[in-house]
Amino acid sequence: MIFVILGTQDKKFNRLIQMILKLDIDEEIVIQSGCSDVFSDKVKYFKYLDKDSFDDYIKKADLIITHGGVGSIMSALSYRKKVIAVPRLKKYQEHQNDHQLDIVDNFYLRNYIFKCNEEDDLKLLITKIKTHQFENFNSNNDHFVSKLNNYLGL
Repeated sequence: MIFVILGTQDKKFNRLIQMILKLDIDEEIVIQSGCSDVFSDKVKYFKYLDKDSFDDYIKKADLIITHGGVGSIMSALSYRKKVIAVPRLKKYQEHQNDHQLDIVDNFYLRNYIFKCNEEDDLKLLITKIKTHQFENFNSNNDHFVSKLNNYLGL
């Protein structure tokens, strides 16, 4: 199963849904669509999911395709899932600026995820990702919280 995460922002990401719908693959696809409004009976949609349901879909998925949001990427990586991230772009009014390009590049250059830019072939990336060996992502949240607690005297 492929789980597609579009986030909870107030901007549509119909471009990614259209990319998904053009795929000619024989896998179940579930999309957390947010406020996007492109639909097809070829896939299963949820506008939003509670945290437990969201995590369950990540756990069940063989592949995560997501927008370039840090939270979505890190959620997938925390379950050691293979991730293809597609940055939202300002020129399509998908975000206020192009910061998701930097986020996706940062994870990609460390070999944690694949990135899919406009000119890339999503179907080819899906094929390649099946055999690609990624680096294990380890969050430093515990270290950060410890430093913050020390600073605050807690």
